[in-house]
Amino acid sequence: MRDLMKAIVIGILASLFFAVTFILNRAMELSGGSWMWSSSLRFLFMVPFLFLIVYAKGKWAPLWHEIRKKPLFWLKWSFTGFVLFYAPITFAAAYGPGWLIAGTWQITIVAGVLLSPFFYETKHSPAGPVSARQKIPLISLVTSVIILIGAGLIQLQHAGSLSGRTILFSVVPVVIAAFAYPLGNRKMLEQYGGKLDTFQRVLGMTLASLPFWLLIAAFGWHRDGLPSMGQTFQSFIVALSSGVIATVLFFRATDMVRNEPQKLAAVEATQSGEVLFALIGEIVFLSAVFPSLLSFAGLFIIIAGMVMHTFASRQTDQKTAEQTSANLTGS
Repeated sequence: MRDLMKAIVIGILASLFFAVTFILNRAMELSGGSWMWSSSLRFLFMVPFLFLIVYAKGKWAPLWHEIRKKPLFWLKWSFTGFVLFYAPITFAAAYGPGWLIAGTWQITIVAGVLLSPFFYETKHSPAGPVSARQKIPLISLVTSVIILIGAGLIQLQHAGSLSGRTILFSVVPVVIAAFAYPLGNRKMLEQYGGKLDTFQRVLGMTLASLPFWLLIAAFGWHRDGLPSMGQTFQSFIVALSSGVIATVLFFRATDMVRNEPQKLAAVEATQSGEVLFALIGEIVFLSAVFPSLLSFAGLFIIIAGMVMHTFASRQTDQKTAEQTSANLTGS
């Protein structure tokens, strides 16, 4: 239980740094910056930070060895987890406010739960360890939907001012990103969890996704020219805050509970904190409208859903311990 609480705290802290993405991406779009530069610059700036950390820890050689062994694996899942995640997020910022992007992004909580059957877990049987598909944890699904309802209530305050075009171009891309991010992260965890640490995985995925970011940057240069100094600086802040700090924190939190679907769902649910932090950030820095009572009710439901996630995980721990004790007694 202590490990779960630690992972949840780390996940909430990650959501704070992730919220910077939604605020600054919107600010860059309002000032006329290209979404192509906003997305590609973040990952280009991430490389030197992560490389220095991994190299200083003496872990560059093992990472490079793993990338060379399975280059197509790294390209495929880095594209899924990073490119299909962040390019749609920045594209959406050109058409919708940060609170809408952050609220829609909460679909990733439910997405993470629904993706469980695509992965395997090791179970113990009388014949020894066996690999079996993970099942969708129903309790986690219910509490995730509750959190999603809370996020939806926050959006209702502004829903009347949204056009069909805004919804199409700001919501649909984020839904794609919401499934791509946990899928790419979990595939890397499944393959390299325990073999490569968090910094190695994030650096490896960043390097493997660079060809795609360079291509997007080339299109941005062709269409809009070079980015302004303001956009470059803001992209640097996003890279440091969200790309390095938040991503490493979140990957670390999920790594701590990677073999337990119920706990993994609870940790992924901490990203609902992004709605609260993004809303506060837009009020303070972008003069957004102050939340209504309905929005505050949504925030309360989000917090309640996260507490339910934690409680459900604790009960699962107790049942597992009781079952293990019974099996030992019976044997």
